[in-house]
Amino acid sequence: MCGRFVLAVDGSAVQQAFNLDTTPDIQPRYNIAPTQQLPVITNEHPKQVAFYRWGLIPSWAKEMGIGNRLINARAETAAEKPAFRTAYKRRRCLIPTTGFYEWQQRDDADGKTHKVPLYIHPKDDSVFAFAGLWEVWHSPEGDEIRTFTILTTDANDFMAPIHNRMPVILDPADYDRWLTPDEVRTRDVQALLIPYQADTLTAHEVSKAVNRAANDSPECIVPVA
Repeated sequence: MCGRFVLAVDGSAVQQAFNLDTTPDIQPRYNIAPTQQLPVITNEHPKQVAFYRWGLIPSWAKEMGIGNRLINARAETAAEKPAFRTAYKRRRCLIPTTGFYEWQQRDDADGKTHKVPLYIHPKDDSVFAFAGLWEVWHSPEGDEIRTFTILTTDANDFMAPIHNRMPVILDPADYDRWLTPDEVRTRDVQALLIPYQADTLTAHEVSKAVNRAANDSPECIVPVA
């Protein structure tokens, strides 16, 4: 799964990476967590950044709490699952990022298992994008709430020792294809939702401070001694 990620750049870097029309008002973030309002690029406005809530709320949901359980969608089944299938066909997005966290299980000297946070990112520290789906939900009070989820897939060879799943990372050459749901058949885009090239990623252990979403500073991604 993907439960925390990083966008350690400002709006100008995002504009350049995604060829946007304007510079979005984005400040670096080092410990992004579910339920927060975050920058996404949708098929509705592919040259702009919008801010949606992380945790997809299906249009038919009775209450918004369901979004807390839908921060990720399995790429293998999203086209069929009731919570995601309409968004998969019609509402796709890119989630700008520079890396993500995963917690690796390790055994200490006493044989006890504990989880160690790792920061996973491209070797060149470039801005890239997760594949996502977005949805519109109307609350009982009539408020319109826009939300998104991150698609996940099987781990590649690099990620496999860390976790059995990883977020879908899109190749920049496929951004436009992903953002044209009305023109590209579902079975064609399924081919995009595969593990990313293992040799492009690196990882290092970071402080357990990332376990608390309130900790959001550059120190979160600094390697531990």
